[in-house]
Amino acid sequence: MSNSDAAILAAQASGCAPAGAPRFVGRSQPFWSLVSRGAVLLMLTLGIYRFWLTTDIRRYLWSSTEVADESFEYTGTPRELLLGFLIAIAVLVPLYSTFFLLTLMLGEIWSALALLVLTFLGQYAVFRARRYRLTRTVYRGIRFHQTGSALRYSVCAVLWWSLVVLSLGLAYPFAQSQLEHFKMRHTFFGNLPGRFQGSGWRLLVRGLPLWAIAVVPFTIGATATVLAVDWNALGSAGAAEDKLETSGLAGAVVFAALTGAWLLLSIALLYPIFQAIVLRWWVSGLRFGEVSLRSRLRIAQVFKIYARFFGYAVVFTLIAAALVASMALGLPKISGEPDSMRSELITTAFGLGAYVAIALGYSTIYQGTVKLGLWRCVIESLDVSNVEALEQVAAAGGPASPVGEGLADALNVGGL
Repeated sequence: MSNSDAAILAAQASGCAPAGAPRFVGRSQPFWSLVSRGAVLLMLTLGIYRFWLTTDIRRYLWSSTEVADESFEYTGTPRELLLGFLIAIAVLVPLYSTFFLLTLMLGEIWSALALLVLTFLGQYAVFRARRYRLTRTVYRGIRFHQTGSALRYSVCAVLWWSLVVLSLGLAYPFAQSQLEHFKMRHTFFGNLPGRFQGSGWRLLVRGLPLWAIAVVPFTIGATATVLAVDWNALGSAGAAEDKLETSGLAGAVVFAALTGAWLLLSIALLYPIFQAIVLRWWVSGLRFGEVSLRSRLRIAQVFKIYARFFGYAVVFTLIAAALVASMALGLPKISGEPDSMRSELITTAFGLGAYVAIALGYSTIYQGTVKLGLWRCVIESLDVSNVEALEQVAAAGGPASPVGEGLADALNVGGL
């Protein structure tokens, strides 16, 4: 055991972090206030405030994260995000319109082609958005940056995700490994090159039991559902009651219900385990020159985060249901005649407003529990080796265009 490892273990045993270890110094209450106020402003501005909210969240998380007693800085601005989004919309609207007209005139094959093009475009946007966020991330006065071809990344990503689908998820570890290798090979902190050393085989071994529990029963159930139906009997003439008995459709419905219930239950129980495994594997594979990272993230920590989200969501659901029910009871007094235009408009506005408010409420709870909780746990479970190598880094790279971030936002493939 090295001296540094011994120091880390001794510090953990004493309940405190070693000097210079990564830590998250932010408090939960200011973050909750930030996202709650943002949710209200999102509703009042019809979603436009999200560029300011995203920037505020990033600034809070970046500035609250310290490595070797130095915090990160996010230098992006909401105007950049808004401008990038508007440019992306100017590109996407004609593209959507063209494919829509081609589908109407020439058939559904153009709809499939549109999906393929948008998939490539989404992966292209993911890579460009990552470049933007890196160049707005500064540590010790030196920015991160990214090189490489976004077009090449999008081709590789689409091919790998196609293999993931065809293999029922078994290719996922290798897809993640290869894509992370590509991204980190083109990632720099100043003039310090990054790399990724995570093994797809190692992730496969860790995740294979979860795959067997979730996917294998689902595949068996889906197959049993299809085989339970006598398709010839179903297509023959006759009464609906007779078809239900002779075609085996009733049994297929039971199989489908059990299969769907198993899938939902397995996702709810296994996803926190899966996320903990992937996060720990990913973080432990990151390298910048001689600087290496190792994660001590535990499955119990991630389960606790999701349990907290579930508890808050249940309480919010009960409160929201009570408020909606009480307001709905008083709605007839405000709207007047039930069949009038005024009544329909008020009812529609109430339903839309309640839906938006509830959706934003769940989003706020998710950000305050899951996003903040995962960020905190990942940072506080980090061990960084050879951090002194950061003292020799020289500045390099410049700010990237926000168009990629805007495109990712417009295609709903953006990230934090």
